[in-house]
Amino acid sequence: MRVGYVRVSTVDQNTVRQLDGIAVERTFTDKASGKDTARPKLDELIAFVRDGDTVIVHSMDRLARNLDDLRRLVRTLTGKGVRVEFIKENLTFTGEDSPMATLLLSVMGAFAEFERALILERQREGIAAAKQRGVYTGRKPALTPAQAQQLRERAAAGERKSVLAKEYGISRETVYSYLRPATATG
Repeated sequence: MRVGYVRVSTVDQNTVRQLDGIAVERTFTDKASGKDTARPKLDELIAFVRDGDTVIVHSMDRLARNLDDLRRLVRTLTGKGVRVEFIKENLTFTGEDSPMATLLLSVMGAFAEFERALILERQREGIAAAKQRGVYTGRKPALTPAQAQQLRERAAAGERKSVLAKEYGISRETVYSYLRPATATG
């Protein structure tokens, strides 16, 4: 069976381009940052695949965000007799790989990890420069000051945080951040 794995970092990102034109019988899609260890669909995929199956991934950085994770995942899959194909890098791993294939996995995985680190560094530099110019204000507060005050009052009166989160359209963690003393969120 040909099984696809797709991962996007945010809910808004498009999953279609990753395996566009690639024939797969089943696709597992995670909408989570690669740095997160909680990738439920990847766990499902690992439990689902069997000896003789092929897992197809757009690129190494879609499967893992660091070299150790990449090696571990490829070893786990190939250890089950599953073939792993990376489209962008044009690499395939079977578990019976040559020393050269193992080296390529390590080198290409290290490049993907390095590229990710450079992107994050440029992002931090851009934010710092924008803050210096006074044009970066950060993320907008989820609630207006009036809504935040109302939320605090209702929570103090004993209303459940999960109910408040649902009603205001925010996460429970955001509710708690508004309830913490001296927050900058409102």
